[in-house]
Amino acid sequence: MKATKWVVSDKKQKHVYWPSKEMKARAWISSEKVYAEADKNPTQFWGRLAKEGITWFKHWNKTYEWKKPYSKWFLGGKLNACHNAVDRHLETHRKNKVAIIWEPEPINEPTQYITYYQLHKEVSKFANVLKKLGVKKGDRVGIYLPMIPEAQIAMLACARIGAIHSVVFSAFSGESLKKRLIDGEAKILITADGYYRRGKPLNLKSQADFGAKGTKVKKVIVVNRTGAKIKMTKGRDYYWNDLMKTVNSECPVTVMNSEDPLFILYTSGTTGTPKGVIHDTGGYLTQAYWTTKLDFDLHDDDVFWCTADVGWITGHTYSCYGPLSVGATIVTFEGAPDFPDPGRFWSIIEKYGVNVFYTAPTVIRMFARFGEEWPKKYDLTSLRILGTVGEPIDLDAWLWYFKIVGGSRCPIIDTWWQTETGGTLINVLPGVGPFIPMVAGRSFPGIRHKVLDAEGKEVKGKEGYLFQDKPFAPGLLHGVWKNSKRYKKTYWSKHNGEYYDTSDGAKIIKGKYIRMTGRTDDVMKVAGHRLATAELENAINLHKDVSESGVVPIPHKIKGEVPLAFVILEPKAKPSDELTREIISLTRKIIGPTAKPEKVFYVKDLPKTRSGKIMRRILKRLLNNEPAGDISTLRNPESVAVLKSELKKLKL
Repeated sequence: MKATKWVVSDKKQKHVYWPSKEMKARAWISSEKVYAEADKNPTQFWGRLAKEGITWFKHWNKTYEWKKPYSKWFLGGKLNACHNAVDRHLETHRKNKVAIIWEPEPINEPTQYITYYQLHKEVSKFANVLKKLGVKKGDRVGIYLPMIPEAQIAMLACARIGAIHSVVFSAFSGESLKKRLIDGEAKILITADGYYRRGKPLNLKSQADFGAKGTKVKKVIVVNRTGAKIKMTKGRDYYWNDLMKTVNSECPVTVMNSEDPLFILYTSGTTGTPKGVIHDTGGYLTQAYWTTKLDFDLHDDDVFWCTADVGWITGHTYSCYGPLSVGATIVTFEGAPDFPDPGRFWSIIEKYGVNVFYTAPTVIRMFARFGEEWPKKYDLTSLRILGTVGEPIDLDAWLWYFKIVGGSRCPIIDTWWQTETGGTLINVLPGVGPFIPMVAGRSFPGIRHKVLDAEGKEVKGKEGYLFQDKPFAPGLLHGVWKNSKRYKKTYWSKHNGEYYDTSDGAKIIKGKYIRMTGRTDDVMKVAGHRLATAELENAINLHKDVSESGVVPIPHKIKGEVPLAFVILEPKAKPSDELTREIISLTRKIIGPTAKPEKVFYVKDLPKTRSGKIMRRILKRLLNNEPAGDISTLRNPESVAVLKSELKKLKL
């Protein structure tokens, strides 16, 4: 990679990285001309991509339609997502290519290699299982599985017959599962006896039983993963393997309309009640295919590893539909990233020759704390591209990832997107660049974003609110399940509903590069000045003794609001008054006196989603002595009770 001087902020980072000659020569796109070409007519651009990347049984008669607040793509088009992800590869050299490499957590278990031919066989059989149990086009199927191959097989089988899958993260509680099953009115639930986490088998079936009780679930299919003794309800529960023995391996795909729902995925909102985000077939798949291929510059010989679980949108798009529709080989891993030691991820990269690695900043920070000696134990030279997802990445994590993991040669594709957008929307293309720490990049070609102030006026060079402009992305959500009122209020209530409201703050640099500044509900006003929590956190995180921080506003009689910082220290660092003074001084120096925290509160952990986002909403509620609300999306729900107890000792 090539570095040049270019000041992008008032922080210490002053380097910008550009793609090497080798990267540009290999990349699918190596010129920024694509942005101007796409912007001339985004509808025409996406229509061309849909024809080039996706196999259609019938082409559409209308590319795009906007009827406030619903946008539709490829109207009249007919296709099937499973056919695009599996069947069409059987007619090419990819028939016997490995589609999925599955690494179980127990190190004594063998790797599973599943070719596209084998995947087609297993998916077709399970599709027949679902049909035999009465599942029809449009029915909802709940999937509550760990990261095992049966998860992708179940998703693709649903898509094959036109059923709408609703995947629920396997670490969610039975109560969280129940809420989603009730809302989606699922008639079938697919789960497992258990799974492995940090060397121990965990019982998943008991949670599934609790979740299914009192819902419309009539049949439960159980994958035998750990071999544990579990309760099986006669007439309702069936083992996966037993059912698979009763069906054949030929199942024709159901022809779907482009606008037919492919899946529902639940995401938390500010109210704390999960929203059932609906994604369609044609638009979603088009965006999944092209963002996978271009953002990660995937070629036929690449091995792609997205570490996200399929319980999240990142797992849906980049651990299933995107790379499989491209015809890639993907790696999936069942277990904890640091088990049995902090070298597990790096050993997997070396073992399978991973070329493209996509993970979250929170994972990167965790590994950085373990020390660079762990990645240096393994051969990581197969890596060509690194990606991040889930939250804005801070400077220290970016540089550690770039230098230690990528050997200062791999572009970092810092992606911004949401459950609602279906695929990545803002990032740099590997063959175009530049790669700027803490700057996500440009809108994907054919996507238009605006940064507006509270009055709806466009702002450049300073922070504002990020909105998406027409024509809206093909992968954008097509509503909230059974709740059009919430859909309209959440995403289209501002500026007369002319723009999709991302609820994220952003800043445009150099007229075209977008820096994400955090959720707009994570923006505070201090003495009349807008201050993004992400900006303040980035500044605090620059301190050598700080591992991570979360900032929320607290009321102030004179200034309105002032920042309070929750700080996680590096393992060897200790809280002290001197350290607090240093942190406050650092924020004054980097951002200005307005940004200095009123208080610094040292904690062991912060509530986070599985994608690594700090749940500031929960921190605010705890500070106000209010109920935390829905914590089902947290990867560490136990942190809430600990914080609540500690906050009682804090004098505000």
